Amino acid sequence: MNAPDRAFPFDEAIATAAEKIEAKVIAWRRDLHQNPELGNREFRTSKLLAAHLRSLPGIEVQEKIAHTGVIGVLKGGQPGPVVALRADIDALPVKELVDVPFKSQVTTEWNGAQCGVMHACGHDAHTSILMGVAEILSGMRDKIPGTVKFIFQPAEEGAPDEEEGGAQLMIKEAALKNPDVQAIFGLHVTSNHHTGQVGYRVGPMMASSDKFKVFVKGVQTHGAQPWRGVDPIVTSAQIVMGLQQIVSRKMDIAKEPSVVTVGSIHGGNRDNIIPDDVSMEGTIRTFDEQQRDSIHEHVKRISEMIAAAGGAKASVSIKRGYDVTVNHPALTEWAIPTLGRIAGEKNVGVVDKVCGAEDFSFFQKEVPGLFYRLGCTPATTAINDSAPGHSPRFYLDENCLKLGVKLQCALTLDWLSANQ
Repeated sequence: MNAPDRAFPFDEAIATAAEKIEAKVIAWRRDLHQNPELGNREFRTSKLLAAHLRSLPGIEVQEKIAHTGVIGVLKGGQPGPVVALRADIDALPVKELVDVPFKSQVTTEWNGAQCGVMHACGHDAHTSILMGVAEILSGMRDKIPGTVKFIFQPAEEGAPDEEEGGAQLMIKEAALKNPDVQAIFGLHVTSNHHTGQVGYRVGPMMASSDKFKVFVKGVQTHGAQPWRGVDPIVTSAQIVMGLQQIVSRKMDIAKEPSVVTVGSIHGGNRDNIIPDDVSMEGTIRTFDEQQRDSIHEHVKRISEMIAAAGGAKASVSIKRGYDVTVNHPALTEWAIPTLGRIAGEKNVGVVDKVCGAEDFSFFQKEVPGLFYRLGCTPATTAINDSAPGHSPRFYLDENCLKLGVKLQCALTLDWLSANQ
C-alpha cells in the first residue's frame, strides 16, 4: 500500500456530516432491530436498503445479489481505484429478552421450527452505519478520487439448510467485479469493549469454522448382557476423549490455537437397552489452514480406529464452513494511523484472536481486506457484565454508531487518496 497523504482534507467534512446524520442512523438501526429477518429472507430489509441508496445522488443500485443482497456503486468525480465496504444484514433465530422500546417481537420458522428473531449480533448496527456512510459519501461525490462499492450482504449467520448464501454466493455472483474491487473494509460491533474503543489485528483474527459428524454403529443388546452386543455408547465416550487429544497432543499450539468440540451426542432410548448406534456432532476451529486439514485427518482416523478397536464401526463426515478471517498485513498496518486519528490513539489497540467465525473471510481471499472491532458496551457497564453476541440479552450502546460511520468514511477516503 502506498503511504497516504497526511493532509486529511476530508476529516472536518466527515465529522460535520456524521454529527448531522447520527439521529437518522440511530432511527434506521431501531427500525431494523424491530423488524429483523433471517438469512436469505431479508426481503423488507433489502427493499429498504435499495430505496435508500436510490434516494442518494450518484449511486447505481443492484438488487437480488445472493438472493436478497444489495449493492450500491458510487463513482467519484475524480478517477481512481475501487474500494468496497461491507455490512451484513441478517438476524438470528433468537427470542429477544432486552427491554427496549424497539424490542423485536418477530417470530418465524427456521429449518422447520418456530423461533423468535433478533439482531443479537449487531448486524442492524453494521447496516445502519453503512447506510450513513453511503449518504455522506454521496454528498461528497465530486471530490472522491475513485469508486466506492457498498455491499449489503445477506446470510452471514448462514443460509437455511440446502440453500446457498452469504459472502460466497455474492462473490460467485460478481459482487467484487464490474468495477473490480481492490480493497475491502468491514467492521463488527463487540460487547467485549466499551463504546469508543476500536480493535484490530494483523493476520489471522477469527477462526475457520467446520462441522463434523460421527456415526457409531454397534450391536444392540440387553443392558444386563453387554457381552452379547457391541456398545456404541462406551465407544462414543472413548471417541470423545480421543478427540480431546488432537489439540493437546497433535497440534503445535505455540504456532496457533485450535479447538475441537463435541456439542451434541445422541443414542439410546431407555436405561436397560444398549442401542445399535450413537451419533455426535461437533465443531472445529483453527487459525491456520495446514492445522485445519491436519485436524480433519485426525478426527477421521481417531474415530474410525477407536470404533474398530471396540468392534464397532464409525463413519465420519466433515463439512468445511467459513475460512480463517485474515487481515491483510500491509493494509492493516496502513490503516492503523487512520483508526487512531479518528477514534483517538489511546482508544485503538490490538485485540485477541476470536474463535468465532466470519464469512468476511471469503472476501479477504479475493482482495486485500481489513476487518476490525467496534466497542458497543456503555462505559457504565463492566465488560464482564455485558452479554455476548448471539445472546438474547445482547445490548448495543447506540453511541457507537457515529464513530463507526466516521471510521468507515475516513478509511475509504484515505485509501482512495493514497492509491490514486
